[in-house]
Amino acid sequence: MPFRGLGRPNALCGTGMCAAAHTKDTFMELKRKKIYRYLVFRIDEKKREVVVEKTGNPAETYDDFTASLPENDCRYAVYDFDFVTPDNCQKSNQIFFIAWSPSSFRIRAKMLYATSKHGLSRELDGIH
Repeated sequence: MPFRGLGRPNALCGTGMCAAAHTKDTFMELKRKKIYRYLVFRIDEKKREVVVEKTGNPAETYDDFTASLPENDCRYAVYDFDFVTPDNCQKSNQIFFIAWSPSSFRIRAKMLYATSKHGLSRELDGIH
């Protein structure tokens, strides 16, 4: 008797949401090629997958990133954080995963994003 969960394309499918093929590819471009400062992801409920909604160019700031998040909707995001250490050494490639969930948004959507968060964060290798 075959098991229904086997052979799924990625970890998100266990929660009902699969990462779109371009989602992981776009993340790898941010990580390796540094062509984006941040990525904003949304869940496409009709297609049952996580897709890239917005990309930020390398010159954009953290303020640009926060302005790109919707006030009344949930999102996932990754941000490539550059910083200077106390020894005045420039550091980069600290990629942070952010789950954006405004308190004013619908409970159902918050639950959907909360249950899919762990699977997506596992798919994005190298995040903090």
